[in-house]
This record gives sequence, C-alpha cells and structure tokens, in this order.
Amino acid sequence: MPWLELQLTIDTGLQPRAEAALEAMGALSVTLMDADADTPDEAAIFEPGLGETPLWRSLTLLALFDADADRRVLLQRLQGALPELVPDRADFRVVADRDWERAWMDRYQPMRFGRRLWIYPWNIEPKSDLDPEAVVVRLDPGLAFGTGTHPTTALCLEWLDGLDLRGKAVIDYGCGSGVLAIAALKIGAAQAIGVDNDPQALTATTDNAERNQVAGRLRTCLPEQLADTARADIFVANILAGPLYDLAPRFAVLCRSGAPFALSGILAGQEADLLARYRDCGFTDLHAIRREDWIRIDGVRE
Repeated sequence: MPWLELQLTIDTGLQPRAEAALEAMGALSVTLMDADADTPDEAAIFEPGLGETPLWRSLTLLALFDADADRRVLLQRLQGALPELVPDRADFRVVADRDWERAWMDRYQPMRFGRRLWIYPWNIEPKSDLDPEAVVVRLDPGLAFGTGTHPTTALCLEWLDGLDLRGKAVIDYGCGSGVLAIAALKIGAAQAIGVDNDPQALTATTDNAERNQVAGRLRTCLPEQLADTARADIFVANILAGPLYDLAPRFAVLCRSGAPFALSGILAGQEADLLARYRDCGFTDLHAIRREDWIRIDGVRE
C-alpha cells in the first residue's frame, strides 16, 4: 500500500508545535532532518546541545499519512496550528510501500569490533573459518536502534571487547536492540540488565537474547522499573548528551566503586560539559574518544 508523505520546512523554533500538530493530525511517523543539508544522508541527528541551542537553523519534517488522507484538509489543519507557516514550504508526495526493515537487512553485513567481537545479521551464517576465539552476536534490530553500523554503537562495542567481563554484572542503559548487553554476555559477563524507555526496544532485546542463547542471564526493564538496589560492575549508556547529563547522579548510584563505564551518543562539541559533570559526580580517569562526529566518554567510578 502506498503512503502520503508531507514534507514541511520550518524554523527550528517551531519544531515542538509542528511535531505536536502533525501527531494530532494522525501522522504515522515524523522524521526530522537538517533543511540545509544537500541530501538526506548529510543530515545530522536533531539534538539540542546541553545549553539547549539547536544545531540546525531550519528543519525539514517528513510526516507519513495514509494514502487516502485529504491533502487539503491536512494543510488547513496544519496552517491552523501554525499560522506562521508559508504554504509553499509544505509539499506532498506519494511514496511506495516496502518492507523498510527487511530492505535494510539486505544491506547489513557482518562487522568486526576490536579483536574478537563480530556482529552478524541473524539471516547470515557465520563463516566457518572465523578465529576460534571469535565472539559472534546474531542480531535482528527489529524496530530498535543498535546494530553496530552507527559510530556510537561501534565505539561501545570496541570498548566492551577490550574489557575483562568474566563474571561481571552489566547494565546497558538505552539498550535498543540489546546489542551491547548481549555482546557483553557472550564475551563473558555473568548477567546483564537492559534498560530502555521504549517497550519495542525491550522486545527486540529479549528476542535477540533468545537468538543468542543468553536470555536466561539478561533482564529488561523500563527506567522506572530498575530496582534501587541494582548495581553494575560494568556500565554502558548509549543515548544522547542531554539525558546523559541529567542522569549522571543516577548512573553514579548504579555503578559499583571501581566499575568501568562508557557513555556514547555524544556529538563532538558536547563532551566538555559531560566530562565536567561526570567528574563532579564521582567518576575518574575520564577519556573522550572520537569517531567521525561522535564521542565516547569512558572512565571509572571512584
């Protein structure tokens, strides 16, 4: 079945109202891109910095509706919610239906991280000539983030591969597909907790844990369900800079003394405030490692 796509270009300050209006109009999804990028591939993720200064001056919002939605009515409702909107900054097009997840999987190939860790799509059999010490994670991301293809995930996977995880308890905060928690368990961790505010991510994590025969050692929960007594020997959080800043005191409680930790999802330029914040919250031996436009911060809980 085809879909109707509404493309809307607005000033960044209008984003909360525009996104709320589109959702109220019945949008099935809303995607945000940099309106100044030449192609979608050049558009960076939309996230304000810690000082709440947007990265983009203008945004392009792509909202998906049922194909039979009335364009005239949609535009009228949008202009009613956003009187500032210039009509020619909104455009419609019909997009063909396809299995987006499976189309992506067709292009997803095995990847190596660090010395021994491999991430394989669930539908590709590992090579028979892999190193005997290779650790293979079979992954289907489902509707959740985290495959290893993004620099934030790759930075965390490489960090995990360099640790001695034998017998350790791991907390993966913002688990997405579960790739980090599952990799830690397959490398040698005794148990792991995957935490995410998206129930679909928890479902994907559980499914992937079963696929990798580690479900018995992995628990999942929403943030508010995480027990106050939960403690990590190894802690990793791949989310975004704003939540990482806000959650620093909480993370300090979750980490046992001496626990290695890693934070990712940080855009270059955001690390200085986070380094200071985590230093103040009792973390030490801090390092900022960059890949492309993304930063991993790692260190140790005092």
